[in-house]
Amino acid sequence: MFGYVIRRLLAAIPIALGVSIVCFSLVYLAPGDPIQTLLPPDADAETVDRLKRLYGLDRPLPVQYLEWLYRVSTGDFGKSIASGRPVAGEIYRSLGNTVLLAGLSVLVAFSIAFIMGTIAGRQSGTWIDRLVTGVAVLGVSIPNYWLGIVLVIIFSVELMALPSSGMASDKFDPTSWEHLQYLVLPVFTLSMIPVGIIARTTRSAVSEVMNQEFIVTLRANGLPEWRVLKHAIKNALPPVLAVMGLQFGTLMGGSILVETVFAWPGSGYLLSKAILTRDVPVLQGTILVLSMIFVLTNLTVDLFQSTLDPRIRRG
Repeated sequence: MFGYVIRRLLAAIPIALGVSIVCFSLVYLAPGDPIQTLLPPDADAETVDRLKRLYGLDRPLPVQYLEWLYRVSTGDFGKSIASGRPVAGEIYRSLGNTVLLAGLSVLVAFSIAFIMGTIAGRQSGTWIDRLVTGVAVLGVSIPNYWLGIVLVIIFSVELMALPSSGMASDKFDPTSWEHLQYLVLPVFTLSMIPVGIIARTTRSAVSEVMNQEFIVTLRANGLPEWRVLKHAIKNALPPVLAVMGLQFGTLMGGSILVETVFAWPGSGYLLSKAILTRDVPVLQGTILVLSMIFVLTNLTVDLFQSTLDPRIRRG
């Protein structure tokens, strides 16, 4: 097991380095000059050059990348061009809100999808299986930003039952409905796609296990059906948990549209504002952190799955 962990950690290093190169380079492919957002249209060339030197934008790109990589390795992401505040502080504040939103969404999605997928896998080929599969496909197909807008119109505008945007305060209290109600619509919206993906994965895993020979042996030995199903779920769980972990990583980096619709102050909302203002330090820092979270999530899922299924370590 130790050797497998070391191999996976070493394999993650070039991936992380490649991610950093992509994160640094992508923002320079977009049109426009980020310095122009800070200056009036009639700014003279001397002022522009002085500001570029201040932010290090006058150096060659390879030099900028190496300097940026050294700074971020020490936790220094620079200062925001738009606000002048340290980027690390803004990312830290927004990242906690995104972890809260993505974590609750994945838990809600797993709770619903695992039950749906288990029932469909147990009743493979029946109308129940087709119904669950249809609902799963529908959940994956609906654009979450469109669903969010529809939910805001229904529950916030028409019924005035739930808040449409923002959060109650900077300090979230999980015991207060005043705080929790701000999460209801974003969590429901963000969990729809994971529900479809996890439900289909669970259905396939349970159906495959239920058709294996050891299930026939358990039934032949007179084991009650609920205990047979328990053994089937235990064997089907590793791939489902792997998909659940990957969905958490996906939601961490893919919640930008939902956070923008609900003005949820997370990293996705921060990223959308940085895109509009061409705030390069915030763009680079936020994209890098979210990408590294996805890489680390994949690594954690691989290690956890190898613990549940030792055959993976021998592959």
